[in-house]
Amino acid sequence: MDYSDSDFLASDLVKLFNQCFEISENTLLVGNGEEPLYQPASEHSTHHQIVFTLDYFASGLHEIAHWCIAGSERRKLVDYGYWYEPDGRSARQQASFEIVEAKPQALEWILAHCCGYPFRVSADNLNGPAPDLTGFRQNIFLETQRWLEKGLPARAEKLCRVLCDFYRQPYPVAHNFNLKALR
Repeated sequence: MDYSDSDFLASDLVKLFNQCFEISENTLLVGNGEEPLYQPASEHSTHHQIVFTLDYFASGLHEIAHWCIAGSERRKLVDYGYWYEPDGRSARQQASFEIVEAKPQALEWILAHCCGYPFRVSADNLNGPAPDLTGFRQNIFLETQRWLEKGLPARAEKLCRVLCDFYRQPYPVAHNFNLKALR
């Protein structure tokens, strides 16, 4: 089934994610954030919250990918306790960013596939020097192949099946992904 961008409602992604994980993981996906943020449950919220930017479907998929990778100890920390250098990174900082971002972007690509949604590599550095994404794309592709050959994390597996069912897409397998398709 072919979709246009207007067919991908962030509200559908929120509904599907929350149906899967609100009770079992005490976690909600929340849209309309000014910036993405993972907030563990606290005195202010009884649920862990994965906040994604505005109502951008791709932002939701990306933040879900980070959550699916983060272990139980990381999920107790704001933004999983990860390092993040904001937009405007130097070439060296960008290289460090790409090393840690290959896995979540690979999982985001798999989740996007489950929705029939186009995936785009994100260097997330609009105000820094223009990076050469050749190596980054290669690493994302290799991580994607590893996920699909070794198996996805349990939460990612569960959500992939729900997304495939909802969007009527085949479950992802390694030969569905090729390096030339990465934009």
